[in-house]
Amino acid sequence: MIVVTPSIRLDEREIEETFIRGSGPGGQNVNKVATAVQLRFDVRGSPSLPEDVRARLERLAGRRLTGEGVLVITAQRFRTQERNREDALERLVELVRQATERPKPRRPTKPTYSSKLRRLEGKNKRSQIKQGRQKGGFD
Repeated sequence: MIVVTPSIRLDEREIEETFIRGSGPGGQNVNKVATAVQLRFDVRGSPSLPEDVRARLERLAGRRLTGEGVLVITAQRFRTQERNREDALERLVELVRQATERPKPRRPTKPTYSSKLRRLEGKNKRSQIKQGRQKGGFD
């Protein structure tokens, strides 16, 4: 079990890893060894995630989410397969952690009296500048 928060744990069986050739650092090994990791996590089919977290995670994932609701994370920053696996898993856990945070509700506010005055003064100054450009402005 992968602990994300005290209440959310992901089962390792829900995560699928495949190893591919990476385009990053690797020296002479880069064309021979599959060090990059492609991690797949089924967001829509996961029993570990509450419904609200699932919806926020889908929004946060953006283009990394496939049409079927599978989150795909590709890690190829490091030269070794093991470090790339850890990196991909850390990125998944961090993404799920971000999805657990509820967004603050926006409280609509009204502009203050002084900000209204500043806005009107700015408009008035601009109006004066433009009126000075009209014909007959030279007396």
